[in-house]
Amino acid sequence: MSIVLETRQLCKKFGALTVADSIDFRLEAGERRALIGPNGAGKTTFVNMLSGGTAPSSGRIFLGGDDITGLAQAARVKRGLGRTFQINTLFRDLTVLDNVALGIAERRGIAGRKWRAASAHDEVRSESLELLAVLDLAADAGRRLLDLPYGRQRLVEIAIALGLRPRVLLLDEPAAGVPSLESGRILQALDNLPRDIAILIIEHDMDVVFRFARRITVLVQGEVLVEGTPDEIAGDSRVRQVYLGEGRRD
Repeated sequence: MSIVLETRQLCKKFGALTVADSIDFRLEAGERRALIGPNGAGKTTFVNMLSGGTAPSSGRIFLGGDDITGLAQAARVKRGLGRTFQINTLFRDLTVLDNVALGIAERRGIAGRKWRAASAHDEVRSESLELLAVLDLAADAGRRLLDLPYGRQRLVEIAIALGLRPRVLLLDEPAAGVPSLESGRILQALDNLPRDIAILIIEHDMDVVFRFARRITVLVQGEVLVEGTPDEIAGDSRVRQVYLGEGRRD
C-alpha cells in the first residue's frame, strides 16, 4: 500500500514544554486508523500540525510524498487533506444541502459568485445530493442544520469535508457528545465512505475506536508508545497502565 500521510521526527515545543517529541507516523491509502491517548498526550497538537493549524518546531510532514510542512491550511485542503473538528462550525441557519454545497462550490471555484446560492448550480447540487445519500442524509437535505440532532450535524460536517475530495480525512472526536444510537450511525456512515480515502480519527470513546479502526496509534506524553491492531492494543500491558489506568499485573 502507498503512504499518503507521513511525519518524520515531528516535534513541537511551547517554551520548555515538549508536547510532540520526534513523532514518526505513516498512514496508508484507504487505511482506517485511530489515534488515542490520555489527556495531555499531545493528540490535538499532533493533528493541528498535520492540518496546518500549528507549526512544528522541527521535523517534516509529507502528503502523497510531497513536503507540506510549510503550507497553510487552505493549501493543504487543496492538496487533499480534510479535517473536521470536535466543535463544529457549520452554518446553522442554512439547510443541510446549502452547507454541503458551499464546500463543493469552493472546491469548484464558484463559491464567490454573488446573488446565487451555491446549491442553485446544477452540478454542485447534484454532487451535494450524491454525498448526502452516501451519508444517509438525503431526507434531511431541505432541513435547517439547527433542526437536526447533533449526531446528524456531525455527519453534515463529514459530508462537507468529503465535498473537498480529500485523500486523507482527519476526524476530531466524531462521536463526542453524540448519543450511542447516533454514534452507531456515524460509524456506519464512515464504513460506507470510499475505500481509497484514508481516515484518521482522534477519539476517547473506546467502543467507537475498536469498532472503527483497523490499526491504532497510542500517543503518550508526546511520543508514540505503541501501534498495532485493535487486538494487539487491547492486550498490551503498557496501554492498560498508561491509558486505561490499570496497574501492572504479575
